[in-house]
Amino acid sequence: MGVQTLVSAHKKFKETHAKEYAEHFKKLAEEGQSPKTLFISCSDSRVVPSLITHTKPGELFIDRNIGNIVPPFREDTECSAVSASIEYAVNTLEVENIIVCGHTDCGACQALYKDMPASRDTVHIGRWLNFARNARDQALAMVGKQNKKTLYTATERFNIIEQLKNLMSYPTVKANVLEGKLFIQGWYYHIENGDLEYFDPIEHRFKLLEEFTENQK
Repeated sequence: MGVQTLVSAHKKFKETHAKEYAEHFKKLAEEGQSPKTLFISCSDSRVVPSLITHTKPGELFIDRNIGNIVPPFREDTECSAVSASIEYAVNTLEVENIIVCGHTDCGACQALYKDMPASRDTVHIGRWLNFARNARDQALAMVGKQNKKTLYTATERFNIIEQLKNLMSYPTVKANVLEGKLFIQGWYYHIENGDLEYFDPIEHRFKLLEEFTENQK
């Protein structure tokens, strides 16, 4: 997709969606944002949070990064955009929910099994993926190397669980969860058919999102 294609697409947006949501956009501009959910998902172009959740502008506060990773809380480390998003969403926007959404055919999870040559061109990718290596180790221990597809699927799911654990390492997140002010959940999105699964911490397994009911919160 070239730049000219994007220019044409924007013109189409102005002619259709901008008019359709004109009052909504005006309200957002005048009153500011007040999303109820922080949605942490992968940067993969096939995963579009507002599309799969059928939400309008202003309803999701979105953080997208390679591998839907949440670095564990550290006071004395270099700045992380994800960490800043979490702190802003919880402390300033006072969101009520945080969703960590992984997906099928995740390149980041597959990269955990490939030898990445030491290079300044990929140094940040290697460091970033370190936050998902526990998921790789757990998947290997559970399913082994015999079937790559099964291994990758297990890794993708374990990675979601691992990032939920990292999320709870943030003092502000943990405090709000314990006080009942904040609900966190892990989702697994199937690119091939649009299905969503959620992680049930009681049964310790992923279940179709349709099975989730409000009284489980």
